[in-house]
Amino acid sequence: MEKKNKKIAKFLTAKIFKIIEELSTESNIEVYVIGGFVRDKFLLREEKKDIDIVVKGSGIEFARQLAKKVGVKKVSVFKTYGTAMFKYDDTEIEFVGARKESYQVDSRNPIVEEGSIEDDQKRRDFTINALAISLNKNTYGQLSDPFNGLEDLKNRLIRTPLNPDITFSDDPLRMLRAIRFASQLDFKIDDDCFNAIKKNKERIKIITAERIHTELNKIILSPTPSIGFKLLFDSGLLEIIFPELYDLAGISTQNSISHKDNFMHTIQVLDNISHKTDDLWLRWAALLHDIAKPRTKRFVEGTGWTFYSHNYVGEKMIPEIFAKFKLPLNEKMKFVQKIVGLHMRPIALVEEDVTDSAIRRLLVEAGDDIDDLLTLCEADITSKNEKKVCQYLQNFENIRKRIIEVEERDSLRNFQPPISGDEIMNYFKLKPCKQVGEIKNAIKEAILEGEIPNNKEKAWEYMIKIGKEITVPSTGSGTVNSSSSGTVNSGSSGTVNSSSSGTVNSGSSGTVNSSSSGTKLK
Repeated sequence: MEKKNKKIAKFLTAKIFKIIEELSTESNIEVYVIGGFVRDKFLLREEKKDIDIVVKGSGIEFARQLAKKVGVKKVSVFKTYGTAMFKYDDTEIEFVGARKESYQVDSRNPIVEEGSIEDDQKRRDFTINALAISLNKNTYGQLSDPFNGLEDLKNRLIRTPLNPDITFSDDPLRMLRAIRFASQLDFKIDDDCFNAIKKNKERIKIITAERIHTELNKIILSPTPSIGFKLLFDSGLLEIIFPELYDLAGISTQNSISHKDNFMHTIQVLDNISHKTDDLWLRWAALLHDIAKPRTKRFVEGTGWTFYSHNYVGEKMIPEIFAKFKLPLNEKMKFVQKIVGLHMRPIALVEEDVTDSAIRRLLVEAGDDIDDLLTLCEADITSKNEKKVCQYLQNFENIRKRIIEVEERDSLRNFQPPISGDEIMNYFKLKPCKQVGEIKNAIKEAILEGEIPNNKEKAWEYMIKIGKEITVPSTGSGTVNSSSSGTVNSGSSGTVNSSSSGTVNSGSSGTVNSSSSGTKLK
């Protein structure tokens, strides 16, 4: 046992542990490190930046004494929960007094009373999180494991210390936490626990949206998110908390023609993209990329199953989904919308001869998010035909090369037309009107089609040229650009015949007769 304790004591490398031992001895208070820190040490996971300390007595008072001892001035106290926290050497240390808990049926917030260290371990959500290591002088480094949590770690098993039916009914958030830990650690949920989750699934309705999205985010960020989403589906929780995603499941058949199970496809795409990026919001885009397929599903004779415009419908669904989960409704949501809305564009390019014009348009619409968009599109290839997958991936690689070529030549990422609306109005002496937009759009189209290069000089020449072809309404007296003599200052030599009905602005040599019905920009 002593040899084992020494081995476990090696986990306690942070200098704060020895200081806690000193304070424990001075104050004659029983103290343990417990929870995720201990669990992850046994799993040889990355060093955690937070430590949970349980104290027999007042966790708040112990935290204050320790903070004074190590020279920390700020201690955050949460009297409602009997906890305190401070930061030391880039690590957040949380202190709680050992306690017993009981619950009321309509709340997950416990009624708390003082208890022993063993009582505190009983209230922990899972056996693997009830492991505790002594920080007391006489037993320093000794493991306290009353529920065989170490054995569950070895067997990769999620299990509750007490009756799972009571555990999940008391605090329904623990159902999501069980699934999240299974996804993060690639563990199995004990059969009795999983059956208890199914039985108590309706209790999830008392959990706030913020708590739910926190667990969903952690599942999405896990190494293989599909583990968590399959468990959410099989437990019945997904149908309650995320019906839009649940509705993707299933296969419809008509005239012996079936479509794929879009739920299984979606979580495979999420797994695929998780091998490429840790970006939470790009992973959300993967999860939601086909979210509108149930709403757009149609069977067309001679064609089969179609999901026309599911990307655009899905883009419009995202604000409602984000609002429901209390996710940020800022640029993060707009990024997810943008990727979902555009995700069919590169796929279409793969299936046809790609023109420079098509590449330019994709660059302009995607901007700096072009790489993320292509990453999703590559993840979206879930065919079981390896040859087909290799061909598609090669096609996407070719598109990436073409994008680099066009971008280097035309500088179109985050494209803005080189001529502004103000410049158009100033040159043609116009007030704000739809014709200004028409001219600006015509310049943009000419650049995207490769008719002119993306620079101001050529765009200016093109603006003057198309001014001849666009009719603008008369304003005031009907004069667009007049002088007292009726002669127009043009971009080159040229005069304009004016009449009482109006005068025309010339951008090149030539003469135009104006009429009361409108004025030509020339």
